[in-house]
Amino acid sequence: MQTLKSFDPDIYEAIKGEVRRQTETLEMIASENFVSMAVLEAMGQVMTNKYAEGYPRHRYYGGCENVDIAEGKARFRAKKLFGARHANVQPHSGSQANMAAYLTLAEVGDTIMGMHLNHGGHLTHGSGVNFSGRLFKVIPYELNPDTGRIDYDQMLRLAREHKPKFIITGASAYPRIIEFDRVREICDEVGCYHIADIAHIAGLVSVGLHPDPLPYADIVTSTTHKTLRGPRGGLILTNVEGGEFMLPNMPKPKTMPEAIDAWVFPGTQGGPLEHVIAAKAVAFREALQPEFRDYQAQIIANAKALAEVLLKAGFKLVTGGTDNHMMLVDLAPRGLTGKAAEKALESAGITVNKNMVPNDPQRPFVTSGIRIGTPALTTRGMKEDEMRRIGRIIVHILEDVEDEERQKRTREQVRELCSRFPLYEIPD
Repeated sequence: MQTLKSFDPDIYEAIKGEVRRQTETLEMIASENFVSMAVLEAMGQVMTNKYAEGYPRHRYYGGCENVDIAEGKARFRAKKLFGARHANVQPHSGSQANMAAYLTLAEVGDTIMGMHLNHGGHLTHGSGVNFSGRLFKVIPYELNPDTGRIDYDQMLRLAREHKPKFIITGASAYPRIIEFDRVREICDEVGCYHIADIAHIAGLVSVGLHPDPLPYADIVTSTTHKTLRGPRGGLILTNVEGGEFMLPNMPKPKTMPEAIDAWVFPGTQGGPLEHVIAAKAVAFREALQPEFRDYQAQIIANAKALAEVLLKAGFKLVTGGTDNHMMLVDLAPRGLTGKAAEKALESAGITVNKNMVPNDPQRPFVTSGIRIGTPALTTRGMKEDEMRRIGRIIVHILEDVEDEERQKRTREQVRELCSRFPLYEIPD
């Protein structure tokens, strides 16, 4: 980074500061992870210079022979990893993957169903401030107030009443197994499609530690970071090979894979980010290694160990625990807000995010909860003993979020713990 250091010291120092932050603090945001040096190298290279609109061997630009190899490898490895018949690796993000999937299956103005944002859903699952809520009529399904789990009976009632074009499953803050097979039954009864957004759980799904949606969903979307531990980006999968889908300005009907590809490009995106796609290929190769399953199993074991400490200390977890990589802590019984907890923990060197809990009375910028995840710390090599220690540290800080001296002392403990699990080398 010497060229950057001399040419733009401001950006160099910002990057250096971010390396230090990631290395010397405990990253516990459930949607974040640390990529390998191989993935970093694949992102920071000359394929960023190449325009490659279209798909391998069918480009609108010349000189694509090398990016074709990288994108072809990414598609092949994604299909192998998930057991899919078709993969599109071009979406720039999970949100854009969802947009392309939605437009494949529904027309603007159609009725769709997704989990309510305040109950753990995602912005793209129907929030009114997002394209999904602006382009479609959204009927949200919710969690059972007694269990904190998806209310599949309510989902069925709503689907029968409103006849949606599709139901999207998946969440940004749901700590339990999603029953894709049950959703498929509901979709079949009312005659609608099923989209499964596995952005958070893709790594778990890829190694069989969470039920696989591909046998039950018409389209599966995902990000490539989070538990999958790749670069920031999106992915679309399907096992449906046929179908007839009419696209604007295209006179002939398309199959499902053709329609998905057409809605990614040219439907919603232009030139793909081929340097990121190369990094996706590297991440998929890493995920295909046998040790990746051990890593995913450790993510779950770490989450359970951490949850046990918080429960033992009297904290309320939505659903009472976790099946996956995250937990949602309801701080309302403690008289705390998520905003205050996030700030106090960050001062102590622990990064989490404030998060709405079901039927949250607080505003989205305040919230009554925090979301905690274990993928990033598992990447660093931490296991159950470290999770228990971290759990006790979290409890200690949340017992008095106003105690700045306590936070300062704890930050030194956190820095010492992080030093035993090196991450990236901090630049000079």
